[in-house]
Amino acid sequence: MTKRVVRHDVIREIIRRGNYKTQRDLAEQLRLEGYDCTQATVSRDIKVMGVAKSRDGYYVLPEDMQLKRMVGELVESVETVDNWLVIKTPSGIASGVTVALDDAQLQGVVGTIAGDNTIFVMTRSTLDAEHIADIIRKLQNNRD
Repeated sequence: MTKRVVRHDVIREIIRRGNYKTQRDLAEQLRLEGYDCTQATVSRDIKVMGVAKSRDGYYVLPEDMQLKRMVGELVESVETVDNWLVIKTPSGIASGVTVALDDAQLQGVVGTIAGDNTIFVMTRSTLDAEHIADIIRKLQNNRD
């Protein structure tokens, strides 16, 4: 992987972990994590990644906005079994939600399988499965 791809992955994780409103804050967090880059580099990265600002002024990832919309509206339940998640949706909807999950590139996810109304998500560990399930539950609870 190139330095830029790795840096984009780190930026994704930083944005998902905390609330950042400025490029300077993101650049500082990158420096704390061992990535020495300028604010101009962060600005280019944000543009290339399609990062937007929420109504509250915090950076959000486009794939997370899509995931929030899909999960908030369409996921009926989520359950963990060892390092697997079983996600239930209305009939005919599972593949669309799976695309949103895949696009979000959630850390710890190995792969997904969609049926008509059921999604299986394989994670690297039981801890990863619980973490992903928590993310999905939070998105479900933030239904507008």
